[in-house]
Amino acid sequence: MAGAPHLDHLWAGWRLSYITAVTQPDDTSLDPDENGSLFERVLALSDDEGMVVHRGATCSVLLNAYPYTSGHLLVVPNRAVAELEGLTDQELEEMSHLSRDAVIALKGAYRCDGVNVGLNLGRAAGAGVPDHLHTHVLPRWDADSNFMTAVALARVLPEPLDATLEKVRAAWPS
Repeated sequence: MAGAPHLDHLWAGWRLSYITAVTQPDDTSLDPDENGSLFERVLALSDDEGMVVHRGATCSVLLNAYPYTSGHLLVVPNRAVAELEGLTDQELEEMSHLSRDAVIALKGAYRCDGVNVGLNLGRAAGAGVPDHLHTHVLPRWDADSNFMTAVALARVLPEPLDATLEKVRAAWPS
C-alpha cells in the first residue's frame, strides 16, 4: 500500500458556493490570508451564506462544511485563536455555553442517542484549521455504522446543509 487511502465525500454542486464565498478563485488553502482565518472569512458572510446557526458576543456556532454526519456543528471564537490557552475568560465561558446549547439543539433537532463534543488542538492532533481553534459538536446514534466509510471510503449524508441549518436553528435554545 503506497499510503493512506483517501476518504471521499459524496456531495452535490450547491456546496461550491460556500467554499468560493470564503476563498479566492485559485485558493484552496485553509490557512489565514489578509482577510483573516477561514472562520473569520465565514463569519464575515451573512448568516445563511456562512451557515451561521448562532452569533454570540465572542463566539459563534456554524455548520461544518464537511460534516462527519448531518448536524455536525462548530463552536468558534469570533477571532482567530490557535491555542486553548489563548482564549480570554469571556471567550472560554461563551464557548462552553454555546457548546451546551449546541448539544441541546442537536438532541432536539435529531433525537440522537448521544453527542460527541471535542477539540483538535494543533495539526498533529488532527486540526484541519489549526490557526483557529473550534469545538466540534455532532450527533451520534446507537446504530451509527456507516459501512460506506469503511468499505467505499465515502460518506453519504442524508440531508443537504440548508435543511440541516434550518433544523438546528429551529431547535436552538432561546
